[in-house]
Amino acid sequence: MTDTIPTADFTVPQERKIVTVIPGPASDALHARRLAVVPVGVSSALPVYIARANGAILVDVDGNQFIDLGAGIGVTTIGHTQSGVVEAATEQLNAVTHTLFTITPYEEYVRVAELLAEHTPGTFAKKTMLANSGAEAVENAVKIARKYTRRVGVAVLEHAYHGRTNLTMAMNFKAAPYSTGFGPFAGDVYRAPNSYPYHDGLSGAEAAKRTIDYLEKTVGSYDLACLVVEPIQGEGGFVIPAEGYLPALQAWCTEKGIVFVADEIQSGMARTGAYFASSHFGLEPDLVLSAKGIAGGLPLAAVTGRAEIMDAALPGGLGGTFGGNPVAAAAAIAVFGEIEKHGLLAEATRVEQTLSTGLLELQKKYDIIGDVRGIGAMIAIELVQPGTGQTTKEPNSAAVTALAAHAAQNGVLVLTAGTYGNVLRFLPSLTISDALLEDALGVLDAGFASLTA
Repeated sequence: MTDTIPTADFTVPQERKIVTVIPGPASDALHARRLAVVPVGVSSALPVYIARANGAILVDVDGNQFIDLGAGIGVTTIGHTQSGVVEAATEQLNAVTHTLFTITPYEEYVRVAELLAEHTPGTFAKKTMLANSGAEAVENAVKIARKYTRRVGVAVLEHAYHGRTNLTMAMNFKAAPYSTGFGPFAGDVYRAPNSYPYHDGLSGAEAAKRTIDYLEKTVGSYDLACLVVEPIQGEGGFVIPAEGYLPALQAWCTEKGIVFVADEIQSGMARTGAYFASSHFGLEPDLVLSAKGIAGGLPLAAVTGRAEIMDAALPGGLGGTFGGNPVAAAAAIAVFGEIEKHGLLAEATRVEQTLSTGLLELQKKYDIIGDVRGIGAMIAIELVQPGTGQTTKEPNSAAVTALAAHAAQNGVLVLTAGTYGNVLRFLPSLTISDALLEDALGVLDAGFASLTA
């Protein structure tokens, strides 16, 4: 299959190239400067310093070129420095950079809200507020749900990740490193078992009953303002629930007057071959959260939902100084346009086919690959201890660490995930070529071979 965007449109050759040790001397020098002024809490998976990025390639300050299978954790979904986004943001920079929408509004904010109303699941009337980050979107969704229902409880699922603010730290499943030592945390947050087919073996109906029974017994539906779910869990390891699980949860929420919130911060904006992953599961969430890929690399987030719920807040109750910044909003408008122009929903399916096929072939060769899962350009492999894939499925985080390091040394950037650190996740740009994906798979194959030799 040919690439979506002609090769001539890329400003950096779309190829892997290593010219120094990793990290190189220029990166080492920058890292020494960084250690003196940046706290250790702001860590980096790979201390190579990026000078340029385009398409699916990162170029560091030493001239090394990396195949980027992380896309800034799902941010540059349509490619680094994508020309349509750059042009739209540049034009807006020359027009208006900031006024604050809650003081003197502008069209770009309104247009983003219109596009989200059109592309989020459900045909009901919707409204949108814009914010800066995914965690900020989660916080605002909880605020809105609490105001609408006049309840305080927040339900989340095991293995969830929702951010690093005080409330979202309380909503996360995994403590270290996100919340260790940062308490006390917000209260009235309740964590329920989720559906994890590879480990629990439950049907969607069975897993939903377990989740609902737990919440009914431990908190009671009458005290819950909202249930916040990731249709496909991100940091938790790209966990895809069993068929029927999420619709059953939504039906329960609707019956009990609980606001059903889909955190699509990582799985949204065409990542899975649909604008929002909720569509794959037949969901029509009351509120949908967007961020990451929505503005092609600029900071923007959104809460989109049923008009009557979104209107629950009093005038002035929602907003923020930079929320819906006109430059970021202009970039988001361009992202929607580029997805349609280049048929990127279909390209997500192409990426899935190429990546999943290659990973399944690797699974046949290496028994430490316990599971291959994902939808669209959101694919993961879960690694287990040798010989345990069909039995205890014991996590193998050491193998993940070694493979990520091997890939980096050979010019491929991959991300790790999972509650137990035993998942490799792949979030490439939808414009990445099959040739680059196959090259990256070859690097991983060599890594597995050296690991299991």
